[in-house]
Amino acid sequence: MGSTFAKRLGRAIAPRPEFARDAHRGSITMAKVDVRTDGNIAVITISNPPVNALAHGVRAGLDASVAAANANPAIKAIVITGEGRAFSAGADIAEFRAGMKPPGLLEVIDRIEASPKPVVAAINGLALGGGLEVALGCHYRVASKSVTQLGLPEVKIGILPGAGGTQRLPRVIGVEAALDLIVSGNPTVAASALKVGLVDELADGDVVAAGIAYARKLVADGKGPRPTSARVIDKASVPADLFDKRAAAVGRHPSGPMAARHCIEAVRAAVGTSYKDGVTQEQKLFSELAASPYARALQYAFFAERQAATVPDIGADVKPREVKSVGVVGAGTMGVGIALALLGAGFPVTIVEQSKEALDTGLKRLKETIDNAVLRKRMTADEAMKRMVLVRPTLDFNELGKVDMVIEAVFENLALKKAVFAKLDQVAKRGAVLASNTSTLDIDAIASATKRPGDVIGTHFFAPANVMRLLEIVRGTASDKDAIATAMAVAKRIGKVGVVVGNCFGFAGNRMIEEYLEEVQALMLEGATAIEIDQALEAWGLAMGPNSMMDLAGIDVGHRIRREHKFSDERMRLYRVADALSEAGRHGQKTGKGYHLYDAKRTRTADPAVDAMFEKEAAAQGLERRKIEREEIVARCLLRLVNEGTRLIDEKIVARPSDIDVIYTAGYGFPAWRGGPMWQAENALGLKACFDRMKALEAAYGPRWKPSAAFERAASRAHPGG
Repeated sequence: MGSTFAKRLGRAIAPRPEFARDAHRGSITMAKVDVRTDGNIAVITISNPPVNALAHGVRAGLDASVAAANANPAIKAIVITGEGRAFSAGADIAEFRAGMKPPGLLEVIDRIEASPKPVVAAINGLALGGGLEVALGCHYRVASKSVTQLGLPEVKIGILPGAGGTQRLPRVIGVEAALDLIVSGNPTVAASALKVGLVDELADGDVVAAGIAYARKLVADGKGPRPTSARVIDKASVPADLFDKRAAAVGRHPSGPMAARHCIEAVRAAVGTSYKDGVTQEQKLFSELAASPYARALQYAFFAERQAATVPDIGADVKPREVKSVGVVGAGTMGVGIALALLGAGFPVTIVEQSKEALDTGLKRLKETIDNAVLRKRMTADEAMKRMVLVRPTLDFNELGKVDMVIEAVFENLALKKAVFAKLDQVAKRGAVLASNTSTLDIDAIASATKRPGDVIGTHFFAPANVMRLLEIVRGTASDKDAIATAMAVAKRIGKVGVVVGNCFGFAGNRMIEEYLEEVQALMLEGATAIEIDQALEAWGLAMGPNSMMDLAGIDVGHRIRREHKFSDERMRLYRVADALSEAGRHGQKTGKGYHLYDAKRTRTADPAVDAMFEKEAAAQGLERRKIEREEIVARCLLRLVNEGTRLIDEKIVARPSDIDVIYTAGYGFPAWRGGPMWQAENALGLKACFDRMKALEAAYGPRWKPSAAFERAASRAHPGG
């Protein structure tokens, strides 16, 4: 699952953590199961910090502890719980790669359920994946009212619950409710779990004490085990077309083309059959998924996000600065989005604007967004009120002297941003982090407007800033390590995936996207239509095709950037039609026409007039047009991304290939089940094959296709197949 791309690039990059090694270290020295007695009740506690992953030591300990409790005639019932904030957050994913040592989780859970003495799960915190499967194997379940996550998220890493979860859950809460949880992978909360029968009782205080009391009452009432696997789901109770309808509705599931449908088939196997037969089918489907490239890519993406949180030269000794309040300069679309993200994490936010009109407009947009979330039941009215109370609108720039961090979100213009930072230098308190929300501009130039460049960083939010997960944190030449650590800590608190990048035009994501979009222009000149390109890349898995993406962002935005920066003659030639579209007022969705046409609902349709413009420009440039197949469209777009990605690594703009993949899966609509552009090149296409194709394209099209020196090094170290 781990990429060797970094090694093949042949330069010193902080190595990717050996997740399996770390996990097994935990299993050997930390993972254990503690047992104590409370009268005639055995209390078994999973202890494998931080989330009680079900590593080998935990599985073996559970198995032995339950067996010992059953062998002790003084014990009448068993309570299983977790230490700390989790019951168990699931399996140790690293073991999928290394191979699981016996006992397997399924057999451990089956033996828990086969206990002749009643077993109660005291769910003290997270119960996810294998953790919830353990709870389902217990005969009764008591949960703390504060538990906010009970679920089976395996589909999100390309697999399905493989320890009886697809068989027990529908037997407990019903088939349709089980499908909802398993296919979405989204968790439920304790109160909802009680309503559907997933738990039997909620506890206000100490859930372990409540679990012991519940077990003691079971014994007093003469109630024994209640094995879920003994239940049979009546086939007649399930709509005949339920599973086929659910499979047809899966569509573009985030897990890719296999996992959700396999989940549905596994639950189908629970209906009208024995538990044993259902589990046999579950195991077959699990094995098929585990062997798929989609699962490997999703698991790589899972670990890559966690690795991105580790900045190679910023160790645990570098402490983030304390941030209790944040200022936002600018109440436009980005400023409001950033403020919403901060408010959602409980930060008091001071929003500064130059005019009352602009401030009022921004506040209206902010309130409407929060009110809409209440209408959609995404938050309660009380939560909405708490967020609005945290908003401090002002026209007084001096108010920013009270906050711990300032995020500037004004128009993308270097002179304007420098002017703002010169004012911040005068106003902001000592030690405040000063961040610029910019997508392309030079952070060092912005920092030069201050006498404290160490406090200045870039925070490139993606629109809409309150929704998009990615936050590129741009490190200037003088940026202090603790300023970067602070931005990473804030990113985590507001639910963003923070990735640290270096300072260059476009940073990492946008610098690569410029190469990709340039190739799209070339493809349209050569004969592919705007809609054909979008459909090809969307069918491959991208959330949005490149022309639709440019229409959404605004064609005029790219046109303005090309006017302000010096690009190669080739790039300017390839973008002649795009510039003509912008000059004609075809700015994209906001004007109803761009590369495509848009109706009032912003539904796109192809525009033959745009195709004609490319055809005319191709004739003027002496280009011969042809039919271009989908495979070529996808390959050329992907290879331009990867080639530029290797340059970014070589220039130390990014620390490792996996950081690029995180940027693209979290911020650019690249499907996680494809791993990311760098993962695709190495694991799906093969580095040597990619290099050979790029050399052929260089021969056909010239310098823009020249493989980077870094790519050539990587390809030379790859075996012939990869």
